[in-house]
Amino acid sequence: MKTTDELTALRRDFHRFPETGFREDRTKARVAGILRDLGVEVHEGAGVVGVLRRGNGNRAVALRADMDALPIAETSDHGYVSQHEGVMHACGHDGHMTMLLGAAVQLAQDAGFDGTVVLIFQPNEEHGLGALAMIDEGVLERFPVDEVYAIHNLPGIPVGKVLTRPGQICASESLFEIEVTGQGGHASMPQTGRDAITIGAEIVQALQTIVSRKLAPGAGVVVSVTEFLTDGQRNVLPGRATLKGDVRARTREDREQTARLMAQIAEGIAAAHGASASVTFRTEFIETVNADEPVAAVAQAARRQGLDVDADCAAMSFSEDFAHFSAAVPGCFLLLGNGETGAHAHPLHASDYDFNDALLPVGAAFWAQLVRDRLPVHQRNTERGAV
Repeated sequence: MKTTDELTALRRDFHRFPETGFREDRTKARVAGILRDLGVEVHEGAGVVGVLRRGNGNRAVALRADMDALPIAETSDHGYVSQHEGVMHACGHDGHMTMLLGAAVQLAQDAGFDGTVVLIFQPNEEHGLGALAMIDEGVLERFPVDEVYAIHNLPGIPVGKVLTRPGQICASESLFEIEVTGQGGHASMPQTGRDAITIGAEIVQALQTIVSRKLAPGAGVVVSVTEFLTDGQRNVLPGRATLKGDVRARTREDREQTARLMAQIAEGIAAAHGASASVTFRTEFIETVNADEPVAAVAQAARRQGLDVDADCAAMSFSEDFAHFSAAVPGCFLLLGNGETGAHAHPLHASDYDFNDALLPVGAAFWAQLVRDRLPVHQRNTERGAV
C-alpha cells in the first residue's frame, strides 16, 4: 500500500462506508487490521492506537488522524458514494486516515528512525468528544510522547501547500442556550402579557454588541444565534422562548468574557420587560494552540519534501478536537491544501465535497519525513575507534 493507486483504493473504501462519532466500528476494525498486517503493535479502545518502535531511542512522537464522518446525505455522483444513507465523509477524515496509514507502511517497512511513533486514530472529532475520550482512557499515560501532530485538509488551497502557525491556530467553539420566561397571552391583547418573542428578538440584536462594542477590534470572536424556538401559536403570544447558538473565540479570556456579557445582556433585557432569562454556556472545543518547536519541525519537513510552506498563516475560525492533545503535549496542527478546482475546492461539510486523492502520497511522505526528522538515526563512524 505504497502506490497512489493503493492509497486511493483504501481512501475510497473508507468513503463508501462512513460512520459517525463513537460508531466507527467497521472503520476501527479496518485500521487495526492494516496496522497488524504491518507488524505494528495495536491497542483498541475508544479509538485505535498503533505503536511502532525502532532502535534504542527514548524519544517518541504521536501522529493523529480522525476517523468519524458526518450526518450529511451525500450528493456527489462519483463511483464511490456513501453506502450509508444520511452519512458521508464530508470533512476528509477518510483521507486523513489513509495518509497516516500510508506513512505507517513506509515507516514499518523502511524504518529510518530511532525511537517510538504512536499512531493515534481518534473517534468523534466532529463533536469534540473523541480526544478527551482517548485521553480519559489514559492514551498519553500508556504511550507517553514528546510531541503530537495532526493534519487537516483545506479546500481551495493548492494541493500539498502547508499552512500552520505558532500559537493559536483554531478557535474554540461554545454552545449557548438562553431561556426567556415571560407571560403568554392573547395576540389581540399584548399589553396583558410579556411577549417572549419581542424580548428574545431584542436579546438577539443586543448579543451582536458583544463583538462590535464590548471586545477589542480584531478579537476574532463570532456570536451566532442559530435557533429561535417559542411556545406561541397563530393567535397566542408565547410565554417562553429559547435561543440557541454558537460562539467562536481565539482566546480563553475572550471566550469567558463573552459568556459573562451574554448573561448580563439577556438577564438585563428580560428584567426590563418584567420577565426572566437564564443562560447556559458550554465549551465543546477549546482553542487549538501550536508550540513553537513542533511548528518549526513541520515547516522543515515540508520543505524537505518540496512543499510550499506558510508557517505564519492566519488563524482559522473553525474548531478542532486536536486541541486537547496539544494542550497536554507540545504539538502542531497543520493544514494541507486539498486543491483549487471541482469538489476538492468545495467547502468542508458540503454534501458534494470530496477529498483529493492526489494528496494521499503527499501526506504520507510528509508524515514519514517528519518522523525521521524528529527521531533521527545517529550514524556511528567506527573507523579507527572514532565514534
